[in-house]
Amino acid sequence: MIFKKGYISIVFCLLVFNVFAVSKDSVVVYNPSVDIIKTMHNNDFSVKVRKPGGDWKELFEYNVKVDQVIGTGHSVQNASMASFDFSGTVEVAVTSNKGNINSARVRPLSKGIKTQIEKNILYFTLTNPANLSVEINDDIFHNLHLFANPIEKNLPNPKGKNVIYFGPGIHEIPNQKLIVPSNKTVYLAGGAVLKGQIVIDNVENVKICGRGIVDQEVRLGIKVAFSKNVTIQDVFASQCFTGESDQVTIQNVKTISFFGWGDGMNIMAASNVLFDGVFIRSSDDCTTVYGTRKEFKGGATNITMKNATLWADVGHPILIGTHGNSEKPDVLENLNYQNIDILDQKEKQLDYQGCMSINVGDNNLAKNVLFENIRVEDFREGQLLNIRVFYNAKYCTAPGLGIENVVFRNIEYKGKNANTSIIAGYNENRKIKNISFENLKINGVLISDDMQGKPKWYKTSDMANFFVGEHVEGITFKTN
Repeated sequence: MIFKKGYISIVFCLLVFNVFAVSKDSVVVYNPSVDIIKTMHNNDFSVKVRKPGGDWKELFEYNVKVDQVIGTGHSVQNASMASFDFSGTVEVAVTSNKGNINSARVRPLSKGIKTQIEKNILYFTLTNPANLSVEINDDIFHNLHLFANPIEKNLPNPKGKNVIYFGPGIHEIPNQKLIVPSNKTVYLAGGAVLKGQIVIDNVENVKICGRGIVDQEVRLGIKVAFSKNVTIQDVFASQCFTGESDQVTIQNVKTISFFGWGDGMNIMAASNVLFDGVFIRSSDDCTTVYGTRKEFKGGATNITMKNATLWADVGHPILIGTHGNSEKPDVLENLNYQNIDILDQKEKQLDYQGCMSINVGDNNLAKNVLFENIRVEDFREGQLLNIRVFYNAKYCTAPGLGIENVVFRNIEYKGKNANTSIIAGYNENRKIKNISFENLKINGVLISDDMQGKPKWYKTSDMANFFVGEHVEGITFKTN
C-alpha cells in the first residue's frame, strides 16, 4: 500500500541508496512538499550541510512546540527541528536569522563539539551520528533540534504487500488513527508527515520505520499495547508508549511534547523492551517504568535504555515505580540505564524531583536496577536523584514495598542548581536495601567512603549533598 503526496518523490533515491553501496562520505537530505513548506516551517534558522569541501545542501527547518515553565505556569514556545543522514564527515552551517550570535553551544556537552562563529553563522563538524540541541545566545526554548542520522539501510519495498508506505507530504488519516495489522511494516519516508496516531494493538511482528514524522499535535503519537515483537526506528513523534507488551525495540526515535502530562516514552506492565539511541524532550517525565496502570496489568522486567539523550522541561528525566497493583503487588526488575546524557530537569514540586528517580508506591518492589555512565548537565531545578519508598495519596492506594540492589556506576554531575537528593525508606517493613555508588563524581570530585578531606564524623552522603533517611540499609560509596 503506497501513500504519496507532494511534488517531490524520493522513492527512487531511497532505493538507489538501498541497492548500491554508500560512499565513505555521503550526505542525504529530504526536501519538503509544498503543503509542508506552507504550514510547518520555522524561520529562526537556516541550516546547511555538506561533505568537506563539497556543495552545501539546504535542510528544511520544521516548527516544533516545547513547554516553558514560568513560575508555576506553562507557556508553549516555538522551536526548530531539522534532520539529515550522513556517513563519514559532515560540515554543518547554522545561520541565525534573528541576528548576530554572541554565544553558542551544541549539546550534549559530552560530545565535545567545537564551534566557530562568524557574525550570525555557526559552523561545526560531525564525524558520528548524533541527536543534538543547537542553542544560540543561551536560548533553550527557541533552539534548533538537529538530528544527524546514519544512512538508512534495508529499506522496505514500497510496493511490498506487507508494507504500508507514506511518501513525502502531509497525510490525513481517517479518524486520526492508523491501526496496524500483524506482520506489517509502516514506512514514513523522509518528508512525510502523518496526521494521526499509529496504533499497534494486540498484534505481533510489526515494524514502524523511516525518517518521517508523526504530527506533534497528536497525543500518544505511537502506541504499542498488548503486542509482541515490535520494532520502531528513526521516526519522530510527540510520544511513544508501550503497555503490556513483550519484545519491543525502540531505536533512534525522537519525541518532543509540549502539552500537559506529556510523558515521552512510558512503560506500563511490559517486558523485554529496549530503547537505543533515543532523544526525548518532554513536557512531563521523559521515561517511566510502572507496573499495573489503567488497562495494563502486571510487573515490568528486562527494560534497557542506552545511548539516549533526555530533556525534561518539567518532571523527571527517569522515573521508576509509582504505579502498580496494591492488591496483587508488582515487581519491577532488571532495569538498566546506560550511556545517557541528561540535559535538563525543571520541577518546582519537591515530590517530583530527581533526574534519576525510583519512587515506589502501590506495594511495588523495584530491584536490580543499574544506572551506568550517566552524564547530568546543570539542570534548572530539581535533584540529582530521589530514591524513596513512599505513599503518594494523589496517585497511589498503598505505600511501596521496597527498593533493593541498585547500582549507580560512573555518574557525573556538573552544575550548581541541584537541590539535596533524598534516599529514604518508609518503615521497618518497607525498606531500601543495598544501594551502591561507584565512581560518583560531582563537579569533578569523586565521592567515596575513603575520600580525602571528609571529616570522620561526616556521612559520605553529606559530601554528595544527599540526605539518607531512615530505613535504608547497605549504602556504599566507592571508587575503582
